[in-house]
Amino acid sequence: MNQQETNIDTYAIEAFSAFIERFQKTLSTVFGEKKNIQDTSINRGVPGMVMRDILDCKPLSVFIPQEYEGRGTDTAECLKVLEAASYHSLPLSLMIGINGALFLQPLSLYGQDSLKKRVYHDFIHNRKMGGLMITEPKYGSDALHMQTKFKEEASRYHIEGTKHWAGLTGWADYWLLTARREDAKGNLSRDIEFFVHSKEDGGIEVTEVFNNLGLYMLPYGRNKIKTSLSSESKLEPRTTGVKMMLDILHRSRLQFPGMAMGFIKRNMDEAIRHCSERLVGNKPLFSYDQVQERISRLQSFFTTCSAMCAYTAENAKMNMDLARSDLQANTIKTLVTDYMQESAQSLLQLVGAIGYRQEHVAGKGTIDSRPFQIFEGSNDILYQQITESVVKSMRKMKEKNLLSFLKQHDLSLKSSERLTKVLDFEVDYTNLSQRKLVDLGRALARVFSMNFVISLGEKGYRSDLIQNSIDHLTQEVNQFITAYQYKKDIAVVAEYHDDSNWASYL
Repeated sequence: MNQQETNIDTYAIEAFSAFIERFQKTLSTVFGEKKNIQDTSINRGVPGMVMRDILDCKPLSVFIPQEYEGRGTDTAECLKVLEAASYHSLPLSLMIGINGALFLQPLSLYGQDSLKKRVYHDFIHNRKMGGLMITEPKYGSDALHMQTKFKEEASRYHIEGTKHWAGLTGWADYWLLTARREDAKGNLSRDIEFFVHSKEDGGIEVTEVFNNLGLYMLPYGRNKIKTSLSSESKLEPRTTGVKMMLDILHRSRLQFPGMAMGFIKRNMDEAIRHCSERLVGNKPLFSYDQVQERISRLQSFFTTCSAMCAYTAENAKMNMDLARSDLQANTIKTLVTDYMQESAQSLLQLVGAIGYRQEHVAGKGTIDSRPFQIFEGSNDILYQQITESVVKSMRKMKEKNLLSFLKQHDLSLKSSERLTKVLDFEVDYTNLSQRKLVDLGRALARVFSMNFVISLGEKGYRSDLIQNSIDHLTQEVNQFITAYQYKKDIAVVAEYHDDSNWASYL
């Protein structure tokens, strides 16, 4: 047995506490050096030595089964690795999340055994990385109508199409490619299939590299695909490819709190530190009421995100099919990413001008957290889908009163009891505009999240933080229900140019 294999064996049985501590120390070192902060904040990409030190800690091993030299795909461990990374670098956490949730976990669940052995060996021993290509230039949120196609000939799959905005463009050694089967008449199937592509297979050309606004550590771009893959490359769905895709995407969304956890905690820690040290009018900034309101909201985000992590750890295990977990996945993804952005904005407001720099945690975090509200489902669309899912269930039950319904729903059994007054109204199924669907979805996401928080509190989590979170969530539910119940739809004035120049009325 060579030295590398000996190290892997030792690491494979290492207690998670030691594993995560070693990873955290490495992150503190590499992101604590001023030069590395400059390089990863202002320059695109990652310095080679930084990436080497990080990958030598084997963070991706938590997404790999034990039989392939991984740590065993424990969801809680995956979340803790994402949290540790995002405390120091949100782009790094996203990079780990892309590899884990969008490549390694799908491979574990649906990949063929002959392929797993080779790919996982590459990740463990050779620092390889992988990603997922779904989005196309004309089909972002409308992924079911993607135009990338494949034909099966002589036990090989010939895939052709264009993908863009895949994280790790030009870097990844492996890709999960998505495509629809083309029949003899040129028509595309309604189902979607997934294929594992290796760099050795060739046939993926990066035709454009994007100048993404943030997340400088990750390359994005446009990819032209014309490749041929072996039969073992195809993932094997249990039923349909669409249900497999839903399982993959829901599982990924449910793990967003891992990326959010460290990020929000860092923003909260930085805010408390700055406001404790900064003097305004000869007294600490922390003593001002509005400042305390901001920090209490950050603490609420922290607690709510903690509750989401606990929920995901118990309800998104690898042996669970999540294809039908749209309500949970959409609730968690939308709310936690909204909280990520607000936490960064709030920190920037608190630290002031010094935070308006690319290398400052506040400025960098504000830009880097923004796309989380867009990718893997735009939050506006997902909030709409939350309401549509609830309304569909209410129709089945022939129940119009929202409170009565939520008192019977698993995700709101506890929280609905605390919101009886604001939720006690009938939903008019026939008069729900899209904006009303979104407003109600925002409220429902907070109702369900409060349920997560209450459950965490029942397990012994710190009671003052639990109450803080419940109070803020209650305030937000009231706010969005008020918006939902506002009767007047405000119209857009498309041709606004005439009579709209203020200077004409002086």
